Amino acid sequence: MTTHEVPNALRVEGFRTRSSFGFLTLSQQATFIICGLLMGEAFIALYEPLTLAVTLPVTLAGAGLAASRRHGMPALSYYWACIAWKLAVRDETTFYRAVLLPYPYALDLPGVAASSTLIKAHDPTTGRDVGVVHDRSTGRMTVSTLLAPGGSLMAPTGTVRGNLRTWANVLDSMSTEPHILGASVTIQITPGAGEALGDDIRARRDPRAPAFAQSVVDELVRTAPHATASVSPWMSVTVDPAATATAPLDLGERVAETLRVVDALDLSGTGADPIRRCTDVDVRRLVRDAYGLDAFDASEEEIRELSWGDCGPEAADDNWTEYAHDGGVSTSWTLRKMPNRPISYSALLPLLSPGRFQRRITLAYRVLDPREGERVVEREIDHATNRATATAQVKGRAKSSQKADYTKASKAAAQVAGGSQVVTWTLMVTTTARSAAELPAAREEVNRAIARTRSIRMRPAYAAQASVFAAGLPLGYNPLVK
Repeated sequence: MTTHEVPNALRVEGFRTRSSFGFLTLSQQATFIICGLLMGEAFIALYEPLTLAVTLPVTLAGAGLAASRRHGMPALSYYWACIAWKLAVRDETTFYRAVLLPYPYALDLPGVAASSTLIKAHDPTTGRDVGVVHDRSTGRMTVSTLLAPGGSLMAPTGTVRGNLRTWANVLDSMSTEPHILGASVTIQITPGAGEALGDDIRARRDPRAPAFAQSVVDELVRTAPHATASVSPWMSVTVDPAATATAPLDLGERVAETLRVVDALDLSGTGADPIRRCTDVDVRRLVRDAYGLDAFDASEEEIRELSWGDCGPEAADDNWTEYAHDGGVSTSWTLRKMPNRPISYSALLPLLSPGRFQRRITLAYRVLDPREGERVVEREIDHATNRATATAQVKGRAKSSQKADYTKASKAAAQVAGGSQVVTWTLMVTTTARSAAELPAAREEVNRAIARTRSIRMRPAYAAQASVFAAGLPLGYNPLVK
């Protein structure tokens, strides 16, 4: 058995988790807060010494929770999320039930998409209709682009390197465009029954073909129902049309400005060439199919008749580690830790391989503008230096991990000085089962795929299942956009 060694030119590196300098493993903000509390307690103890018997243990317990980790996050944040979620369950705010309203009122989508609405716009540059998702609370607009589900595993090394460079140029162009707040790329894999492929093969089959060729075709038709899947990739770009000196006056001008900004992004040569901008029918289909698992093969007329509120679920329950909705039960994961080594361009291939259940893999991006990126990397160098210096003063030398972290921070600063951009990104995965009984199998399928990546560490999206579910859809919600 042979293994394929990926050339270094096809590896991606430069990942680093932001970290501040504080006492022990505390962040800088947590250190300042705890020091302030201790100073306040000391001042009060001058007049009421007995108060220390109550306040000091509470402060020390809070400091211990802030310093310890749970599932890759501060334990204090984890338990605070537990308490907030239980309070939300008690107030019944994690449940959604649709209510029939008389005309002209309409239902909103649940959760983070409640303030969104879908606008059908006409793009004069292409002559096609475009579906624009408008966030009425912030004024932001999101346009999605359908991509060709191509692959680069069989492509020459030079082609893959070119695709990586082109995608880096796309991210660079986002940093100089103040209107673009963030972007996300989603790949949805829907297992298919295979009947369409079998019918197509039978229709094109030549009876005069050799017997061996016909036997191969027969075997393909026989196994196709268990091995086919539909792959639907798209890219969503969130735009603030008012981020200019002369802000658009009305809704039409804001939509036109949004389309102008999105059209300036050239995705050609990235390895996933654009097919077209998502129409309002495309957006409705993707959203309705995610919630109901019944719209993927529906006709265009059926989808067009759906209102924006009808695309969402009639009932949904946002639980601690799962999200129950019309068509089944979903569970989502988020990135736990940045890769600590260069990864191959095909690192996500196990997650992108078809399985028994529908799956969405979403990469969310927020590109920092050049000035903000420079401030971030310089601040990270200072923090890395302070941590190494403090450890050396206590133990006589800095930790090897701290030295490596300082080297990474310095290398990132040098790259930014050479024109590179700082990108904040995260990875989210959602899988959907038809019933709660099938959910353990779906969860195990994704856990195995995550383990096979060997470089990606993820955790369940505790108390944020509905939000992560919505982040993988063209609804205009990006968790990295403030």
